[in-house]
Amino acid sequence: MKGKIVIIGTLDTKGKEILFIKNIIEGTGVSTIVMNTGVIGSTSWDADISNETVACAGGASLQELVAKDDRGYAMDVMMKGAAALVAELYRNKEVAGVISLGGSAGTTIGTYAMQALPVGVPKLMVSTVASGNTRPYVGEKDITMMYSVVDISGINRLSANILANAAYAIAGMAKGVPPQLENKPLIAATMFGVTTPCVNQAREYLEQQGYEVLVFHATGSGGMAMEALIESGFIEGVLDVTTTEWCDELAGGVLSAGSSRLDAAAKAGIPQVVSTGALDMVNFGAMDTVPEKYAGRNLYKHNATITLMRTNVEENRQLGQIIASKLNRSVGPCALFLPLKGVSLIDNEGQPFYGPEEDAALFDALRTNLDRERVELIELEHNVNDEAFALAMAKKLIELMKK
Repeated sequence: MKGKIVIIGTLDTKGKEILFIKNIIEGTGVSTIVMNTGVIGSTSWDADISNETVACAGGASLQELVAKDDRGYAMDVMMKGAAALVAELYRNKEVAGVISLGGSAGTTIGTYAMQALPVGVPKLMVSTVASGNTRPYVGEKDITMMYSVVDISGINRLSANILANAAYAIAGMAKGVPPQLENKPLIAATMFGVTTPCVNQAREYLEQQGYEVLVFHATGSGGMAMEALIESGFIEGVLDVTTTEWCDELAGGVLSAGSSRLDAAAKAGIPQVVSTGALDMVNFGAMDTVPEKYAGRNLYKHNATITLMRTNVEENRQLGQIIASKLNRSVGPCALFLPLKGVSLIDNEGQPFYGPEEDAALFDALRTNLDRERVELIELEHNVNDEAFALAMAKKLIELMKK
């Protein structure tokens, strides 16, 4: 193991708890670096990295933060400072893992710093808000969120157990040796439940040909994670079967990956093969959470917590325009596959989202707006989940990667 466990926290309010986990971690034989992100209160012991150092790294002096007396501003400064210092420690090969503990403010600072580290570095956040919506804290990184159950305020029989588990967990992660797998070219693929047969068939074929395939669930966070890995240079080819996250971005669904979806591969110039998987649906929560403006639309109860809405003709026209504009920016090899007999498992004749008119609007918009000099357009008389369609996409990606 190289490096130490970085412990991030506010020593003025969580000093006792931070010292508790520090002693446990060091008792396992792992060294630590404590970073103090508190601003106002006094501390009973000194951190390895002082709050003054953190503040300066974030662009202000500690005295300025105290004088300004603006909690939001102080948090922004300490977040930036903690992230900058953690990134510097990592570059210097001093980080074996990061652990933090706190409430909403401490969680915001700790996880912001963790997001400065690449995927694979152990990251553990013990938080009072870990049982709620953790997406703002986790983002697209492999941050482990651990619910503290009780507030992080003192050491008692319950908190001692929870904090000790966290300390042993991060120490174990840091000591662990990742398995050394064969170094194969990495391909990123996107999948949804209704495009699973396609992606599984394509993945199996690509693996047989000597590639390693990372499959991302197109749930918003999945698309963002893939885009981030592409930007980081991990990915050598993209099989973007499932571009459905753009439906949610357009219509206000709950699984949007943001307006930058489809940007990373185009900018990086890596080979990409793209399709229109699951562009027939927008995702909402339970049926009663569907916005009132969508009353009367074709709604499908996927399960008790997920309701799907069929995209209409106008939305498909807009989706075609958006996707074409994104792919037209590709500086590397790019191919777009159109499944003319349906874009998902439930966009088949007799299925609830069967929509020849809607699909025609999508395909026509793509044909009209696509720059054929930059993007190769391939149309097949298949549903997206037909084996022939999946294999055609996989073979085209290999062809582009070999070039």
